[in-house]
Amino acid sequence: MPVTAAIRGRCRALLSPGESVHYVFPVTLVGSSGVANYMIVVSDRSITVLATKVFSRYEPAAVWATYPRRTRLGPLSFGAGPTIELGGTVFEVDDEYVAVVGAADAEAFSPDDLPRDPLPDL
Repeated sequence: MPVTAAIRGRCRALLSPGESVHYVFPVTLVGSSGVANYMIVVSDRSITVLATKVFSRYEPAAVWATYPRRTRLGPLSFGAGPTIELGGTVFEVDDEYVAVVGAADAEAFSPDDLPRDPLPDL
């Protein structure tokens, strides 16, 4: 299920002015002693990892790391759950967001493989 417009707006507020959000999905830090949730925001300029508030997986609080847009999110590794490695850190991705990881990489590395947006003004 896609994140809501309200969550996307909260994420957008933590990005640099003028950045256009393309994809947003929640992840969990693998190997943490407790639950550590983050949001990954893929924009036209960067991939930004946002730390979330302690009691809310979907409430971004601060920028944790930023990577160039040409950073590849995949390939996904499948074990106990799908994971990605970003900047040496392993994050678990919910099954429902696996396609988002693939779409974000396809947009950056093979945009001709993506279908045209049927609702470009949304």
